[in-house]
Amino acid sequence: MNEEKMKNELQGIIDAYTYLVQGIDKRAKNSNERAYGGIIRAGKGELVESIAEQLVRLAWKDLGRDEDRLSFEHHRIKIPINRDYVNKIKNKEVREFIMKNLDHMYYPIKPDVQVYIDNNFKVSIECKTYTENAMLKRILVDCTLINYIFPNVKFVLLQLESQLGGDYSEIFKDIHFGSPSTHTLLSYFDVNLNIITLLEGERKVNRPIHKSEFFKPLKMKALLKAINVLKELLR
Repeated sequence: MNEEKMKNELQGIIDAYTYLVQGIDKRAKNSNERAYGGIIRAGKGELVESIAEQLVRLAWKDLGRDEDRLSFEHHRIKIPINRDYVNKIKNKEVREFIMKNLDHMYYPIKPDVQVYIDNNFKVSIECKTYTENAMLKRILVDCTLINYIFPNVKFVLLQLESQLGGDYSEIFKDIHFGSPSTHTLLSYFDVNLNIITLLEGERKVNRPIHKSEFFKPLKMKALLKAINVLKELLR
């Protein structure tokens, strides 16, 4: 994929981001359908998922791969009950009840963006407008459960802003040293989570980016860096 075409595609993402984020506040105030906060969250969430899919497509094209091999599915992954757990249940009636109903004994997980290559699940992307460490803990649990079913899947956290602490919000650094809380959580999970942040500066609760005075521009350099990470995962 030539450089000019790539930049044109990325500029389209930047333009869409700018238009949508700057207009979310106005649309939310003028809507009678849902609460203001709900519209804000839905608008930003759908935007990040759309950006994720587009970045994966561009990374795949830049690798020179056949576009027909790439797809995005929205399957609900059923995590089955752990049989060791069932065997340890002391109450015989409860244990037998579970065994008779194994088809219904599962926990459903639906990753935000599921990347398939040749119909094989390859990359699971969690999309967030921002992430703090309590949210990261939930993401790591989901990744661990998915790994039981798909041990070769690679994991990505794509966030607009970071609230993880440390230097995750310094997006143009070559090396990130992270934060104590984040590293501690990661140390307890056997998950290689690739964290991609698109906007500079730590997220501030009282400075939401959909407010014009706190708007943060999405830069092409950040998108190019994200594509390079995704290319390595898709190889």
